[in-house]
Amino acid sequence: MKKFNKIVSLLLALVMVLGLAACGGKTTETPSTTAPAAPAETEAPVAAEYVDPYADVRDDYDALSEAIYNDVLGEFMAAYDAAKENATTVSERYALMAVAEAKLMESATMLPLTAKGGNYAISRVAPYSISSVLWGNDSYRFHNAIVTTEIINVADRDELKALWAELKGTGTYAAEAVKLLESKGYTIKDTYAPSAVFSSDPKTWDALGTSRAADSEAIVNTFDGLVEYDCENVMQPALAESWEVSDDGLTYTFHLRQGVKWVDSQGREVGEVTADDFVAGMQHMMDAMGGLEYLVQGVIVNANEYISGDVTDFAEVGVKAVDDYTLEYTLCQPTSYFMTMLGYNVFAPMNRSFYESKGGKFGADFDNSAASYTYGKTPDDIAYCGPYLVSNFTSENTIVFTANPAYWNKDNITIKTLTWLYNDGEDALKAYNDAVSGVLDGAGLNASAVEAAKADGIFDTLAYVSSTDATSFCGFLNVNRAATSNVNDGSTVSPKDGDEEALMRTNAAMLNVHFRRAVMFALDRGSYNAQTVGEELKYASMINTYTPGNFVSLEEDTTIDINGTATTFPAGTYYGAIMQAQIDADGVDITVWDPTAEGGIGSSAQFDGWYNPDAAAAELAAAVEELAAKGVEVSAENPIYLDLPYFSGSEAFGNRANALKQSIETVLGGAVIINLVECVDSNAWYYAGYYTDFGYDCNYDIYDVSGWGPDYGDPQTYLDTFLPEYAGYMVKCIGLF
Repeated sequence: MKKFNKIVSLLLALVMVLGLAACGGKTTETPSTTAPAAPAETEAPVAAEYVDPYADVRDDYDALSEAIYNDVLGEFMAAYDAAKENATTVSERYALMAVAEAKLMESATMLPLTAKGGNYAISRVAPYSISSVLWGNDSYRFHNAIVTTEIINVADRDELKALWAELKGTGTYAAEAVKLLESKGYTIKDTYAPSAVFSSDPKTWDALGTSRAADSEAIVNTFDGLVEYDCENVMQPALAESWEVSDDGLTYTFHLRQGVKWVDSQGREVGEVTADDFVAGMQHMMDAMGGLEYLVQGVIVNANEYISGDVTDFAEVGVKAVDDYTLEYTLCQPTSYFMTMLGYNVFAPMNRSFYESKGGKFGADFDNSAASYTYGKTPDDIAYCGPYLVSNFTSENTIVFTANPAYWNKDNITIKTLTWLYNDGEDALKAYNDAVSGVLDGAGLNASAVEAAKADGIFDTLAYVSSTDATSFCGFLNVNRAATSNVNDGSTVSPKDGDEEALMRTNAAMLNVHFRRAVMFALDRGSYNAQTVGEELKYASMINTYTPGNFVSLEEDTTIDINGTATTFPAGTYYGAIMQAQIDADGVDITVWDPTAEGGIGSSAQFDGWYNPDAAAAELAAAVEELAAKGVEVSAENPIYLDLPYFSGSEAFGNRANALKQSIETVLGGAVIINLVECVDSNAWYYAGYYTDFGYDCNYDIYDVSGWGPDYGDPQTYLDTFLPEYAGYMVKCIGLF
């Protein structure tokens, strides 16, 4: 891949040729678990010597990843390709994408856990005063939030929600919400300190060089895009005043707002926003390879070819400044969701001359490791055209956004100062106490905070259940474990470090789909969730799919093939229902869609469709038989050890890790032992997997610290993250690419 510096095979080569049947593997211990002693004699059948199925490619990381990917996710990829290549309508595309996601679920490489939200909370923010659109970054644009000096009580929140439902699409909700709040004695303020947005420092301030939420959710407040969803979730002009689409759906032309200024972090003018800023931004995004580039591959003409290096002249890519204020995108084929992509930072503008003043170069000359390259390193190293300047960034402490005096729409923002306060989660009551005292303007209530709110007498009047969004937090199984300590500093050392036999056994087991399903079916996710949100709400945020089942629905009656049978789904059928039809046809015991939920509308959330001890036992039995035939015994006497890093500084996260351990070990009868690997601070936890860039750096067998939010309004925004060959951002989480 062009401009992609892969650190090839520092890792590899566990010699996987050990004969292990009937011999006790080296036991590993954690502070909470000691492996059961092997009996003097075992009844396990003597199996063949284990032979590494990937021995011929083990010294070539790319080839190894490709081979394992094809074995583990080949059915998903074939179904995904069919959706992209064979669909003739948007509805057929949705249906075939649902089939592909069914195959992803059946692979048991990732387990959907929770959405964001669905917990008790208290807040001074009027509901729906911030965009609640499910994709892109606009839900983190806080400049038009309506915030009060008092915590809004539940009855008034419900009245505001009803008002939003009544006025949605009229453009009048914000003004009417202010009137309602003031009539009830609330005072509107122009500062906002949101909760739970700053638990990890931004690693870069380059909007176009990152796909990490911890980065982009901060940076989005510093620039405007072409369009923006308002609080009623209606797309509005932003830097583009108007646009048109050609009759063939291939050319989008945007007419930019004139007179918009770029400024530095001190508010000094550095240029005017022009069409060339979007051209420069797109080229830099493709040069930087920060995980955004796959979004435009196959969408914008020659984007894929430029990224691969087959095209070197960026003028051949389908983004063009027709003149200073006219911007044109040319697409490979009509793309129904293209406009929904514009709310994500992949389409952010970048001032060319400011970038170059910070050592930035384009094309083959791009080198972000050069000593002269400082672009995006700090908030002082970017130019601003959005509502805020970063006036203070103190690592793991505070980020302060101050209103940009040169902002083109400065007279219409409601929040003049936005303050993010760091919270690593070690103090279970910190967010709650800060919200009550007014340091924060809201807080999600964990189990400890719920009890505190009840004791303080405010729970019944002020605590509400927050809405869930389309973020999917997941658990991942590493099918190609290589690292046994954190790549950044060598910390978080696995109990299996240096034990090639134990690592080989784990990797061999993880390559077996029945073993992976057994592990996932054995996790009581209700008990797991309850450790952080409380028993009452343990299902409120639970999800069963990667793409929410109600994310899209069919616009017309659509017939597709389900395992050789032509199956017609009527107009209005939700994505999740089609997923379930394919899973049922394949005979896998996963429930991803409940047609009776939401008053008969149906839902893929708020129930546990994966926890199934009987199915776990059946899958384990199949895995034991298949692995024995390959030379790997799996039993209570010779278990498979799986490492789960956890943040020991948080009581809630520690309890959650122990709930996972207890559930899996109990259901699987000790044939699988969970090693709880202590991370003494949150950074160590993140560096075990979330901060890693490549699969070979992922230091775990199971990991639960990552997820995905949609970038645009099509299921492809989720499924693309599991594409091979470094194209899919989340595929690294299973140890590949």
